[in-house]
Amino acid sequence: MSTPGISLLGSSAILFEAPGETTLLTQQRIWALSREVAGWPETGEAVPGMNNLMLRFARPPRTLDALITRLKVAWEAAEPLPLDGRSIELDVTYGGEGGPHMADVIRHTGLGIDDIVALHTAPDYPVFALGSHPGYCYLGGMDPRLTTPRRQVPVLRIPGGAVSIGGSQTGVSASDGPSGWNTIGTTSAVFFDPAGNPPALFQPGDILRLRAVRVLR
Repeated sequence: MSTPGISLLGSSAILFEAPGETTLLTQQRIWALSREVAGWPETGEAVPGMNNLMLRFARPPRTLDALITRLKVAWEAAEPLPLDGRSIELDVTYGGEGGPHMADVIRHTGLGIDDIVALHTAPDYPVFALGSHPGYCYLGGMDPRLTTPRRQVPVLRIPGGAVSIGGSQTGVSASDGPSGWNTIGTTSAVFFDPAGNPPALFQPGDILRLRAVRVLR
């Protein structure tokens, strides 16, 4: 996709999709666009996602042509907006019962478990966006050598704290639920507290570091 994609989400919102691959610079432009769009009179809510932005209408406009044009112009003018986030480290146990799909990642990548753990714990993972379920963060920065296709048959339930790889991305599940990703480890961190302020542990712009405390074979 060389130009932005814009599609309707029912009658109450539209989805703006940035062109090109998902990178930190592109995501920083999404953050800038979100701030700009949030102040428009048509906007009820602006929600940044991975390489995209959902604009929920304050009230549905009669026509979208002018709004779409403004979105495209704002995107062209958007400069990368770095966010001054926190750095948070999570202790992870890799393999064993908490990493039931480690063998699949080993088989697909051709790497040994020690190499996988070393590559997976090396980066600083920027939080690009929150979504999927409360407290879940979409991360950038995984080493491409760890890329592993999502599972053909999703798992009906993985526990909160599951550390997984899906395609070229990695993530940590914030609560129990189904998943099509390959779970390689687990952490005991709590990612969502409804009574917290904010309720989610991570926010866009934060940096996640993973520390291997155990490797089970």
